[in-house]
Amino acid sequence: MLSNQAAESGKRKSLHGHWSSRMAFVLAVTGSAVGLGNVWKFPYVAGQNGGGAFVIVYLLCVVLVGMPVMMSEILIGRRGRRNPVATMALLGEEEGSSKRWQWVGGMGVLAGIMILSFYSVIAGWTLAYIVKSATGVFTGADAATVGAQFDGFVGDWRAVAFCHTLFMGLTIFVVMRGVERGLEQAVRFMVPALLVLMLVLLGYSVTSGHFGEGLSFMFTPDFSKLSWDSVLAAMGQAFFTLSIGMGAIMAYGAYLPEETSIMGASGAVVTADTLIAILAGLVIFPLVFANGLDPADGPGLVFQTLPLALGQMPGGAFFSTLFFILLSFAAWTSALGLMEPAVAWVVERFSKTRAQAAIIIGGMIWLLGFGTVFSFNVLADVSFYKGTIFLNLDHLTNNIMLPLGGLFIAVFAGWIMCRNSTAEELGGAGFFYRIWRLLARFVVPVGILFVFLKAVGLLPDLS
Repeated sequence: MLSNQAAESGKRKSLHGHWSSRMAFVLAVTGSAVGLGNVWKFPYVAGQNGGGAFVIVYLLCVVLVGMPVMMSEILIGRRGRRNPVATMALLGEEEGSSKRWQWVGGMGVLAGIMILSFYSVIAGWTLAYIVKSATGVFTGADAATVGAQFDGFVGDWRAVAFCHTLFMGLTIFVVMRGVERGLEQAVRFMVPALLVLMLVLLGYSVTSGHFGEGLSFMFTPDFSKLSWDSVLAAMGQAFFTLSIGMGAIMAYGAYLPEETSIMGASGAVVTADTLIAILAGLVIFPLVFANGLDPADGPGLVFQTLPLALGQMPGGAFFSTLFFILLSFAAWTSALGLMEPAVAWVVERFSKTRAQAAIIIGGMIWLLGFGTVFSFNVLADVSFYKGTIFLNLDHLTNNIMLPLGGLFIAVFAGWIMCRNSTAEELGGAGFFYRIWRLLARFVVPVGILFVFLKAVGLLPDLS
């Protein structure tokens, strides 16, 4: 039976305002989810892990793990109406457990800060490529020229640092403006525009002469190329592209109106996010093969493949400029979601204004980002554990912190929160609620733990 405190939880109001509508929330979460993880990272991670087999595992992770974790994170956020740290502490006590659950929220906030530190650097590349595209650098350029442009840019730490600084400044500016005037206004145009341009680019990719080869690479499974590290990478990619396990969705959920269906909104976000990730692969891989590039070419893939392809199109300078503007927008909306949980925490914990909190957190992220700035130039030869500073941050957050954060979120929603609380947030204890509860309580925890322990070598080979 619900306590009086729990019964009144639905009457809580967010200290930061609310989304004006369900569509605003869906666009905001989609904007947070859809970004460089879809267009920049998904194609090259798939390329490094065998293509089609990886895509199958990725889609299974999205449906069986990503979707229930997203629903769990939203319902926790809306139930608590606070920043992730305070929400987990509040609901932990309210549901008869412990406020020590605040450490799960804290880990998510920290993961968001760490991810944005390297995400901002990569997003800064997109700003530089707007200028390169607009000035016709890629018009008629061959693969060697485009590759030299990329190597020359990332090898200049001052240029990379300037773009990183500019991108963080733009992010801080929007977060300072709040939920409706800042976050919501920023996503209303940018997310639909990115999808439209992806469809335009897909049309060009179909005519490249290598679309069948790209399609085969994307969807023909070769499980001999899969390892447990690949499965862990697929799960980490699912968490990264959906922005779950890092506090962003929980923070956005805190601003969600009571009448909005969490299940419907989650489904819309997951569908849009997955569609854009698949579209990105279908755009990029045919162009990779058409120009004799390596599909496992790492973080620079989208910064070499697309400029090369767009440079050959009629009006290529225009399309290339437009693409990198919209890619910057997609990165921008994702950065807002990564930064929001930490800003909300500082506002509530230390009674700072949003402007003060945004400057404090943004400044910390900016400084931390120099580790990634230097990873491609002056510290490129400094390698430990997984490689450069950038590669270690990427591995720690995406393959460890996000899956573990998702695990604890699912356990909290499925086992700690009472059935009445979760059913109230998810619109009743019907068929789809029972499916969510089954996945959150059993499939998600077992799946994450098994893959994680197997990948880090703590489980023996079964062969």
